[in-house]
Amino acid sequence: MKIGEMMFYKFIRPIARFIVWVLNGRPHLTNPENLIDGPYILVAPHRTWWEPIIFALAASPREFSFMAKKELFHNPILGWILRHAHAFPVDRFNPGPSAVKIPVRILKEGKLSLIIFPSGTRYSSELKGGAALIAKMAKVPLLPAVYQGPTTFKDFCKRRRVTVGFGDPILIDRKQKLNEAGLALINEQMEAAWQKLDRQIDPSFVYQPDPKKLDQEKAANKLK
Repeated sequence: MKIGEMMFYKFIRPIARFIVWVLNGRPHLTNPENLIDGPYILVAPHRTWWEPIIFALAASPREFSFMAKKELFHNPILGWILRHAHAFPVDRFNPGPSAVKIPVRILKEGKLSLIIFPSGTRYSSELKGGAALIAKMAKVPLLPAVYQGPTTFKDFCKRRRVTVGFGDPILIDRKQKLNEAGLALINEQMEAAWQKLDRQIDPSFVYQPDPKKLDQEKAANKLK
């Protein structure tokens, strides 16, 4: 990790915190004692595009890296900002070995944690095994987290309550096989942790993705 990137992150974080406070106020935290002192992978269901910012602020002072779709890096200004905010590009449809090697290296360096949305997009409920594989190779735990709050930016700016919940860490034994059965077990643990947090925050909460966007996402996946 370059010194310039470290300084930029430390510079931009209080600015982001102030902007979030102006637009929505201070996020409410559930189970902040579950935050880990050391590198880990924060795993969450993807519900809004601004979640990475909210999670990174809620779990500070720990600094985070995160995956971003490669198309965002085509813009030179946005690409520069993303790279200096510890993001790295990933091809969503053809990830390649770097999608695992880069985050494993980052986690092993010990200075950053990682934010991953195992479903990949806000409009998919299918979990993939990347987070478990990275956690096992980097020898770090998974930390389940959820966002509850407005899912449109208009509602976010109306200062409707935002709550972030942190679950108990999920440890992956180095001897555990990440075959179909092994990944299914870890996915079940993540899903159970998210459901527990959602019930703890608001027993009546139900996340409903935009059905039109869901159909568009499915259609796009079929074309790839």
